[in-house]
Amino acid sequence: MASIRKRGDLQWEARIRRKGHPVTCKTFNTKGDAERWARDIENEMDRGVFTSRTEAENTTLKEALERFIVEYVPRYNNPKLETIKARAVQRRKIASKFMAAIRSKDIGDFIQEREAEGVAGNTIRLDLALISRVFNVASTSWGMESLRNPVSRVPRPKISSGRIRRLEGDEEERILKGCPDLLRPVIQFAIETAMRRGEIASLIWQNIDFDRKTAYLPKTKNTEERTVPLSPDAVEILGNMGRGENPRVFKLSATSITHAFIRTCQKADIKGLTFHDLRHEGTSRLFENTDLDIMEIKSITGHKTLQMLARYSHLRAYKLVDRLAGAKRGKVDL
Repeated sequence: MASIRKRGDLQWEARIRRKGHPVTCKTFNTKGDAERWARDIENEMDRGVFTSRTEAENTTLKEALERFIVEYVPRYNNPKLETIKARAVQRRKIASKFMAAIRSKDIGDFIQEREAEGVAGNTIRLDLALISRVFNVASTSWGMESLRNPVSRVPRPKISSGRIRRLEGDEEERILKGCPDLLRPVIQFAIETAMRRGEIASLIWQNIDFDRKTAYLPKTKNTEERTVPLSPDAVEILGNMGRGENPRVFKLSATSITHAFIRTCQKADIKGLTFHDLRHEGTSRLFENTDLDIMEIKSITGHKTLQMLARYSHLRAYKLVDRLAGAKRGKVDL
């Protein structure tokens, strides 16, 4: 039989002592809540399905995130970025709640809070994925077997249709004319190969095979290695670059590429264009200017799903009109 005792003016403690089970107790704001909790726990003990909630009831989400950062984040492809994401969630209101007390309603409130701040649906989905991973790890590896993952029961926010920005008019010419010498081949290579910024920045000469005309990427965003076939223009871009003693093909870091590209667009008075849009541009050109099928293009760009590849392909209508009239694919003026 559980014992219920008053602690202070506004708290009631329920304590259960049962042979074969650890002493289990919890404090509530009302006597009724304490009694209901005690009945539920005793019922679970009677049915042989009781699992101790002590760890989950004494660990906040913030504390669990901290442990996750230490034990699991170093295994990720980009630990620094994952740490930043986790720290941001630690500052949210939900992080102060105990793991066992977090319900689907709390997750729903978190989503509404983020949406009210104008955060994109995909960003919220990434936050939810992080919280979900922490709950799964806690229940399987940290002794919190009683935990239920509250994220699994909440509908995810819809993902936007994605950016559709492509190079227009003479933008490509203006960018290449006004960019620094170190950035110019990076931009040209990005458009020609549709490779990601990080993949380009990490490319080393050792992984360039000029005989087979390929670039090997041992580590990508999807954590999968990939060998990218290079077009004649891409091979020419690499061939025109001096190798020197630096093992890296391009001498700019991923961050430096972004900053230099932003300054170049500002100088050229080009609005709303990001370096990542060049991946959209390159992917779309593969569909427009080659006879490669969709699976061949997917293997080049490294998109994990056909759905994601479709989001990166923004074909120009006038080229589709030409195709309907019987024209073959081929490079034409953009």
